[in-house]
Parts: sequence; C-alpha cells; structure tokens
Amino acid sequence: MGVVLEATGASLRETIEWHEINWKHVNRNVRRLQVRIVKAFREGRYRLVRALQQILTRSLGGRALAVKRVTENKGKRTAGIDRELWNTPKRKSEGIQQLRKKGYRASPLRRIYIPKSNGKKRPLGIPTMKDRAMQALWKLALDPIAECTSDPNSYGFKNCRSTADAIEQCFTCLSRKTSAVWILEADIKACFDYISHRWLEKNVTMDKRILTQWLKSGYMENGRKYQTETGTPQGGLCKALHKPPYAKLEIMQSNQKISCKFNIST
Repeated sequence: MGVVLEATGASLRETIEWHEINWKHVNRNVRRLQVRIVKAFREGRYRLVRALQQILTRSLGGRALAVKRVTENKGKRTAGIDRELWNTPKRKSEGIQQLRKKGYRASPLRRIYIPKSNGKKRPLGIPTMKDRAMQALWKLALDPIAECTSDPNSYGFKNCRSTADAIEQCFTCLSRKTSAVWILEADIKACFDYISHRWLEKNVTMDKRILTQWLKSGYMENGRKYQTETGTPQGGLCKALHKPPYAKLEIMQSNQKISCKFNIST
C-alpha cells in the first residue's frame, strides 16, 4: 500500500523511503487542504488562509509532492549553481527533509541564455533543486488563491486551462454581430525584468521572508554575482503567480472554473 503522508503540520524525523510513498493519498490530502484554502479565501477569512498555507507547506505530503514535481518535469536534468540533481530515490527522500522554513536561504540563480525566434537571446535564471522544490511547495499553497484572484480571461500558466479554452473564449467574444473587428496583439517589453518587488511583497499571500529570499537572491554569471532589485527570473516555478494582472486582484467571476478544479459546490 505504501507509506501514507498526511497533509498536516506533523513531521517525521526519520528519512522517508521514496518508493514507499502512497502518492494517491498524498495528492488527496494536499487537495483537501487546497479546497479549504479556496473556501477560506472566498469567505474573507484571510487569517485562516495563512494558517492553512502554513499547514500545507510544513506537511510531509506537501513537501513530498513538491519534490516529485521538480524531479519529474522537463527541467529535472538542469542543475543550478550547486550542480546538484535529485535524480535518485535517496536524494529525493533527502530533499523532502530539506524543505523547511527555518534557516532557509535561497541560492543565486544560474544565468543561461536561450535563443529567441528574432535571433536575440532570452535570459533564464535556473534555481537549485532545493529552491525549485521550495517554490513548488509554495505554489501548492498559492495556486488556490491564484484561481480566485487572477483574470478569468487569462489562459497562460493556468491549471485546467488549454489552448482550446482560449480559442473558445475568442469565438465567444468575436462571434456576435456587435463584436469588435480588430484584435490587438501586444508584448510587454522586458515584462519580467521590471515587476515591482515591493508590490509583490505587499500583495502575494505567502510568507514574506521566503518571498523576499527568492526576489533578492540575485544570479551568477561568468563567476560573478549580480543583485536583483526589480523583476523576477524567467525559469522559476512561481513566475506565473508573480505576473500581472495580479495587480488588480480581480475576483474570478467564473466560480464554475474554481468548482471544477477544487471540486467545490456553488
């Protein structure tokens, strides 16, 4: 059956055997906490929201799921400045135990460049596996809130959203006789480079010390460390949650979307 990791604040000192984890139970327990976060947020019980986020991010189940996600995604073979990869069951198990708030310090990002279609290069910041897993852990706690506050017509970096959904919305908006006849396609130049740290620290509902660690971690390039005073790196797991239109904090009008994702009756 495997080891069941409850999504509670309790912690175990012994090392968890990776192959013994019951992932069905882990996903179910984490999802239950996410449902409670959504309900508390919709009811305006923000103190409870923060308490539930703390429970989730301290839980063994949440930490295990975060490690699983960063060790199974496309970037699992790309290391940060420490050149470490969590590519064995032993390292994954050890990674679970490393995801603790107390004493946490984010490492500088490893700066790399990838080619763009226009011939230029786009800078990417690669976090260490530990920092990636910590971001994935907090993303579990932030996703329910993002589903409540983000623009209902935004489809990028969103769970349960696809290209087909965006096409459907375009058809809905443009198929009427009174619909607009022009579509404006625009790109915000260096969008990620100029996002305000102050605004993020004020508006993102999470542990401020952890968030500041990510924002101010800096990056390494050619053996030299550079500080980051504005912007967020492209390459981090939480980049979508840091990106406007979070600025307007619009309450998502499509309760059906929230109900579908978190199985909440409306």
